[in-house]
Amino acid sequence: MRNKGDFLFTSESVSEGHPDKVADRISDTVLDAFLTADGESRVACETMVTTNRIILAGEVRGPASVTPDLLIQGARDAVKDIGYDQAGFSWRNAEVEYYLHAQSADIAVGVDSAGEKDEGAGDQGIMFGFATRETESLMPAPLFYAHDILHRVRDLRKAGDPRAAALQPDAKSQVTLRYVDGKPVGATSVVISTQHVEGASQATIREELGSIVRDVLPEGWMPPEDEFYVNPTGVFVIGGPDGDCGLTGRKIIVDTYGGAAPHGGGAFSGKDPTKVDRSAAYACRYLAKNVVAGG
Repeated sequence: MRNKGDFLFTSESVSEGHPDKVADRISDTVLDAFLTADGESRVACETMVTTNRIILAGEVRGPASVTPDLLIQGARDAVKDIGYDQAGFSWRNAEVEYYLHAQSADIAVGVDSAGEKDEGAGDQGIMFGFATRETESLMPAPLFYAHDILHRVRDLRKAGDPRAAALQPDAKSQVTLRYVDGKPVGATSVVISTQHVEGASQATIREELGSIVRDVLPEGWMPPEDEFYVNPTGVFVIGGPDGDCGLTGRKIIVDTYGGAAPHGGGAFSGKDPTKVDRSAAYACRYLAKNVVAGG
């Protein structure tokens, strides 16, 4: 993706309350429960969330102590931590359907260590790692700032900060940066769409989010006022899984490099380390970071 010319590049991020990320979070909650009980558990959990409904499906193998009731409660706890207690989607009364079943014996043969055979992978796949000196985290700058804006909003919302008093968990951000000679020099536009409480002033939301974005972007990087878009389609009260169905693994570009690098297609959430979609992607990122950090 990178070259030494002058160009614009855009990346987006989504908040923890975005329907797809709610699904990712629940799938990883299931994974965490199994790995905490037994580090050699096998998990491939897919989640769907919609209006007051959570559906868990997939393959698992682990100790009997990880019961359906435990996992259902874990899903509710994850939704509660995100902040959903709304009429259309609440941790209290959302119906949770459980369709997790035993891992396929055919997959297990390829994965389990036996005799002189090391632990294997349950599938083939293509994974990419990427790193760049554009930011201290060695992540591409457009994605880094898109993430950071939503992280700040989340932290302020959960802390009860007045700047986020009207905001709800579902949100998206998009940042376009201008590059000169291959280096980012400023933002040409920023878009934020955020769920909010009924009756909230759009002008106030814009003002408060503007102060947050100015805190996040480097000095002098704020785009022109007419290129800073907040809830450009208007009122955004009905959001989260009540406003749009969410599925595990639909935000793979947000989860990686924001389009700055190729992607093999595999998603991360809900998968134990024998699923190379996740573990090998992490390994590739580790290698890329070390190569770039080492000059």
